[in-house]
Amino acid sequence: MMSLNLRVFCDGGARGNPGPAASAFVVMDGENVLTNGGKYLGYATNNVAEYSAVIFALEWLVSHAEGAERISFFLDSQLIVKQLSGEFRIKDQKLLGLVLALRKIERQLGVPISYQHIPRSQNKLADALVNKILDENR
Repeated sequence: MMSLNLRVFCDGGARGNPGPAASAFVVMDGENVLTNGGKYLGYATNNVAEYSAVIFALEWLVSHAEGAERISFFLDSQLIVKQLSGEFRIKDQKLLGLVLALRKIERQLGVPISYQHIPRSQNKLADALVNKILDENR
């Protein structure tokens, strides 16, 4: 049975920024990995890749996180965390569009969602998945 508090680790990266980009997420219930996923994005920026990772995770959660009471996201991008927490304004129109899509999915979930910054060293699973996807799509 799933616990009431899920932890989601997200990462995105672009080689070249902009350049070949990928996004990945890992959903954990306690110490157990429930799922992971990722996608090759083609040519994009690091920020687009980071936001896309959160969106992909949220989309998975909509159909799989029934019963969750709280979802905590962890990202190694301080900028994205500060933007999603409302600390920084989002001026870039493309990123603003991604955030609007993300907020819509958050509302579908209907549970408290938090975004926290972590050092890259604590985001190894999602980071490794991003690099694997990028290596496979050279």
